[in-house]
Amino acid sequence: MVTWNNLDTLASYDKLATMKKRVNIVEAMSGENGADRVARYNAPMAGGLNFNYAAKEVDDTILEALAELAEEAQLVEKFEELYNGAVINTGEKRLVLHHLARRQLGKDVIVDGVNKRDFYVSQQKKAADFANKVHAGEITNAAGEKFTTVVQIGIGGSDLGPRALYIALENWAKVNNTAKMEAKFISNVDPDDAAAVLKSIDVSRALFIVVSKSGTTLETLTNEAFVKDALEKAGLDPSKHMLAVTSETSPLAKSDDYLEAFFMDDFIGGRFSSVSAVGGVILSLAFGPEIFARIFDGAAEEDKLATNKDVLKNPDMLDALIGVYERNVQGYPTTAVLPYSQALSRFPAHLQQCDMESNGKSVNRYGEPVNYATGPIIYGEPGTNGQHSFYQLLHQGTDIVPLQFVGFKKNQIGMDVVIEGSTSQAKLCANVAAQIVAFACGKDDEDNNKKFEGGRPSSIIIGDQLTPESLGALLAHFENKIMFQGFLWNINSFDQEGVQLGKVLAKRVLAHDTDGALKAYSDLLDI
Repeated sequence: MVTWNNLDTLASYDKLATMKKRVNIVEAMSGENGADRVARYNAPMAGGLNFNYAAKEVDDTILEALAELAEEAQLVEKFEELYNGAVINTGEKRLVLHHLARRQLGKDVIVDGVNKRDFYVSQQKKAADFANKVHAGEITNAAGEKFTTVVQIGIGGSDLGPRALYIALENWAKVNNTAKMEAKFISNVDPDDAAAVLKSIDVSRALFIVVSKSGTTLETLTNEAFVKDALEKAGLDPSKHMLAVTSETSPLAKSDDYLEAFFMDDFIGGRFSSVSAVGGVILSLAFGPEIFARIFDGAAEEDKLATNKDVLKNPDMLDALIGVYERNVQGYPTTAVLPYSQALSRFPAHLQQCDMESNGKSVNRYGEPVNYATGPIIYGEPGTNGQHSFYQLLHQGTDIVPLQFVGFKKNQIGMDVVIEGSTSQAKLCANVAAQIVAFACGKDDEDNNKKFEGGRPSSIIIGDQLTPESLGALLAHFENKIMFQGFLWNINSFDQEGVQLGKVLAKRVLAHDTDGALKAYSDLLDI
């Protein structure tokens, strides 16, 4: 039986809190000391990835203290309760089953007589069968032509994760001859978003996926109506071009307006839903079901590692523990995610939602205020673009920002050229290596404008190439990191009440039920 306690009540945390600034990262990463750390401070991940934390402000003593914290906080045991079907989402009184959607880790989870694993497998098969029929030309438009484009209409978790995964593999799929359909995404209720997508495609050969778990999401339903209007104006029957991904209890599930409906689950939050039908339908249509299966295979293998009680062999938990040390002991309020891969250009945006919507809480699981910091602010951009943008502040600003790099030895497309003795890929990899050392060690100079203090901690996840398996492992790594940090902070990482108030007030504005500042802003915007 696990116990849920606030972080500041744990004896192991009190011990860890005495170790602030124990490690001088400039000295630790300089010369042969640095070479030794790079060799030793590694944790293998799934998908051929490796988590290297040599440039973090930890040493063996701190790692031992983190292991004690993990044991006292019962992190692995709490994860075991989660995947075995405990009601971990205390705010909504729900199970948390996105791990089960990719593979069974523990015992059967039965809800209202339904084996949830069987449910997820059935929806994966349904999506695969549908995609195969579309690719084979068994499902066509009214003119008997194959569909060539698939458009996802959703917002938040119904958009960010699937979009990031699609962009990550778009070029890989083309090179490996697995690209089946072009994918587009409509999310913003700004009409320019939907209009731009519609003008860029042949709507007569497009399938549109409406994604909303509740079937009541205002932005999504507005964009659905926008698309239906465009289809009707083109002389097309919307019901022959539209699919739904929703819950079985949603109004969308019972509608005849859709060519097919696929079901997501109340026990999977939107930001964790990329491995469910939310991502499965569009990615299976875009790349083929086999490629989507490889993504969640990589995620499932990473989940296995997250069950290991040995902190040094559990990269997801280790990353989470180091992050809590940085947030709560070192006092760093932000984290930058910096993928040195253009294919991961939208991955930081997905993690921004996944982390900040999950752990942006100021009360614990029981609704009681906590008196310590919780989730950090997450942001990021791909390298090397970011180097010519906000890295100035990261290197020489007054705030220390922990960094999480991601890099790959090989590019996806295979095209490259040698310029001045090295390839573009070699230059990319040289830049990420240089940045890690520059942030850690700095540079002394008599001119303070040119002086770099160093001492800026970072980690890097390194892989051979960004593939479906490594992408799945990367996705699961960060999802599990967020989960473990929520456990440590004793907060509910699986609801998102903070997004609701604005929705309620927006409906009041549209109904002209306003007063005070709300009415004044409505007047300013001419609503």
